[in-house]
Amino acid sequence: MQGLAAKIQEAANSIRARWAVTPRVGLILGTGLGGLAAQIQQAAVIPYGEIPHMPESTVESHTGQLVCGTLAGQPIVAMEGRFHYYEGYSMQEVTFPVRVMKALGAEILIVTNAAGGMNHQYQLADVSIIEDHINLMGDNPLRGRNDDTLGPRFPDMCRPYDLKLMELAESTALELGIPHHRSVFVAVTGPNLETRAEYRFLKGIGADMVGMSTVPEVLVAAHAGMRVLGFSIVTDLCLPDCLEPVELPKILAVAAKGGERLSRLIPKVLERLG
Repeated sequence: MQGLAAKIQEAANSIRARWAVTPRVGLILGTGLGGLAAQIQQAAVIPYGEIPHMPESTVESHTGQLVCGTLAGQPIVAMEGRFHYYEGYSMQEVTFPVRVMKALGAEILIVTNAAGGMNHQYQLADVSIIEDHINLMGDNPLRGRNDDTLGPRFPDMCRPYDLKLMELAESTALELGIPHHRSVFVAVTGPNLETRAEYRFLKGIGADMVGMSTVPEVLVAAHAGMRVLGFSIVTDLCLPDCLEPVELPKILAVAAKGGERLSRLIPKVLERLG
């Protein structure tokens, strides 16, 4: 963790040199959310490789650039493509962009992902509003020497996801007729998908959705004092008694359908932030 604050400021200064606006919202776009990035009134698009200390995304479906501009009247900085622990990055590297968003001035983090649904009531492409999470990744981005300028040593996690933002997302989804649920999200390391026995275990400990991201970013956002709103798209049904092999093209097609729903929902939520 030594030197992290200096790296954050160097990255933030590099972005400010190309986009001098203070964002209110940071947005992490998961698989299938390219349509939402296209809605941003772009002032600057910065490839990750041009930002000091920023990792580069190695996932095929992730573009790998920072989109800065305005969405629904809100100044926003959006990650078009995130980083995952399974790519070989450290937890500090995975969460570095959230630190930079905070340094730029973002007060709210909206994080999205594509995930497996373990709840029998869920259908493909449903939108899940994350109300809580379980960290089974075996690591934590806050481990190590704490920098008190970035956040407290022992951040409280009784409400990592902002209740008012969840309620706003729910009421907006109802108005738009978008199928949605409140869910507990469990994060695992990946990159392999889970066995039937593992799905039974994850469901048994109280999880509705399973994925390989999001929780590290939320931990850092909570540490930094940001309000968080999280969404998952149900891209496959992880029901142990009728489990079938996953095919990536089908996952991406479902993610695109769910992404279209979030591409309508998130701008409306932003519009109503006031």
